[in-house]
Amino acid sequence: MSTVQLSEDVYRELKDKIAKSVIALDELTITVRAEDLREVCLALKNPPFDFDTLIDICGVDYLHYGISEWHTTSATTKGFSRAVSDRIIKSNIWDGPRFAVVYHFLSVTQNHRIRIRVFCEVDDAPQVDSVTDIWPAANWFEREAFDLFGIVFNGHPDLRRILTDYGFIGHPFRKNFPLIGEVEMRYDAAQRRCIYEPVSIQPRTLVPKVIREKNVHAHPLSEGEKSGE
Repeated sequence: MSTVQLSEDVYRELKDKIAKSVIALDELTITVRAEDLREVCLALKNPPFDFDTLIDICGVDYLHYGISEWHTTSATTKGFSRAVSDRIIKSNIWDGPRFAVVYHFLSVTQNHRIRIRVFCEVDDAPQVDSVTDIWPAANWFEREAFDLFGIVFNGHPDLRRILTDYGFIGHPFRKNFPLIGEVEMRYDAAQRRCIYEPVSIQPRTLVPKVIREKNVHAHPLSEGEKSGE
């Protein structure tokens, strides 16, 4: 089945549930409302689509989307200027919901794929329904999105952090999370346990420096070479 045919079939079956449908690079992406997620997932898992395999679930944070410090289409000799100058470029500023969840599905029998995007309606407390009862493989994927983005999956049987510590504060993949983190950890041999302390790293921009000295690569001449022997 071609991607175009798949898009037409999905729209015919779920047209009132699809907010947006896009084909790019021969891949179909549909955007659905959060309240329609489970109904859409159930329809896609069953015939005639048979999306029996969940490939991945990931969170997306659209904060600062469309804002960049640097823009170029190829390598440039001024590439490091972004580290020492204020060149904020704004284009296509995002004005929609901040968080989204993206699902990737595969139909082994039909040999086609589909991507679903669902926006979380509340930015301060992003949440969507869990699909673990539809695809058990969603369990760890949803825990990962919860851990890294703070997206809550309603109905998940065991929604705990999976990559960070249980006492970790914040969500590392959010765009406003500091790159140096909030705390640093070290092992204290005397206390025989891990210690959490304030971050000692100073935030700074690393700018490569090249020191060129005259004749830095010149080899000293021997006495024989100086006399021409």
